[in-house]
Amino acid sequence: MSTLLDPRDPLSTALRDQIGAEIAQFIDDRRGLLTDVGSEALVLGELARAFTAGGKRMRPAFAVWGAVAAGGLPRDPAPAIRAAASIDLLHTGILVHDDVMDSSDTRRGLPAAHRQLAARHADEQLLGAADEFGQAGAIILGDLLQLWSIEMLDTSGLPASDLARARPALARMRTEVTCGQFLDVHLQHEPITDGQHALLAAARVVEYKTAKYTVQRPVQFGALLAGGTDELLGGLEAYGSALGRAFQFRDDLLGVFGDEATTGKPAGDDLREGKRTVLVAHAFSGTSDAGRTLLTRLLGDPDLDDDQIAELRALIVESGAPELVEAMISEGFEGALAALDVPMTDDGRTALVTLARAATQRTA
Repeated sequence: MSTLLDPRDPLSTALRDQIGAEIAQFIDDRRGLLTDVGSEALVLGELARAFTAGGKRMRPAFAVWGAVAAGGLPRDPAPAIRAAASIDLLHTGILVHDDVMDSSDTRRGLPAAHRQLAARHADEQLLGAADEFGQAGAIILGDLLQLWSIEMLDTSGLPASDLARARPALARMRTEVTCGQFLDVHLQHEPITDGQHALLAAARVVEYKTAKYTVQRPVQFGALLAGGTDELLGGLEAYGSALGRAFQFRDDLLGVFGDEATTGKPAGDDLREGKRTVLVAHAFSGTSDAGRTLLTRLLGDPDLDDDQIAELRALIVESGAPELVEAMISEGFEGALAALDVPMTDDGRTALVTLARAATQRTA
């Protein structure tokens, strides 16, 4: 057990590998069903395996350690890990849909699912438009992954009473992240007229699309599996909101200034996609009238070249926005730690503090 669940190393290689192995086994077990449907469907399993093979595994980790915070280290961690791993199937499905909406070329260092399916269309000399085939297939893949996440949870091996107690947290999370995604889409189509309004709107997207989905609901889900008290759940709610926001703010910085070799996505993609992040909102407020005109003109142009990306980066740096976002990350981190001042196991607290550092100090 200690090799899997070490509170001093809550994202250990052993735990991440076990989460990956559980997901891979679940997908492999459905190969026969896909074959029964038709050999054409096997590509869905292949892509599911490819895109679930990587990732930070933070959402499952928050769920696992939420359970430990409530009930201590389990004698047999396998069912809880399997249940937690189901969240990464959901997450991968959402990412596949994100890549279609954002017209992204890559995901986790691989061609995005819709790009791979478009290439397969050409290889198989199918009729119609390859891009339309790729997009349709990716939407179906994303749907399948999200449906499989429910099935994986239901077959995790946990007692039915534990699942019944915890399942509503995941149901709520699914609604929140889906509606948060729509808030994000809506925001990207709004004109930027006022920096403060843009900041408030971006913060609302972060709360529902990221904070609740990445930290708050997963950690509460884990605690509910282990029968966590109302006091613990309240503390984890505050922890998840503060840390989840900080997690996304780090993403905002990495999306503009991150190392492509580390993040697995082309540098500057957030600028090409026109993401209305808190970083962009602060930049809009902190730059000159000429800077605001430039930002409005270039942000969201999918054909931005390297020089234009560099120009936008320089504008953002000169506005002071990165320093403001770093301060928000620090504030979220400190708020998350303060929220852990509720009764919980020592192992759970140690792990959740360490996870908070990992979420806010990462480079990918």
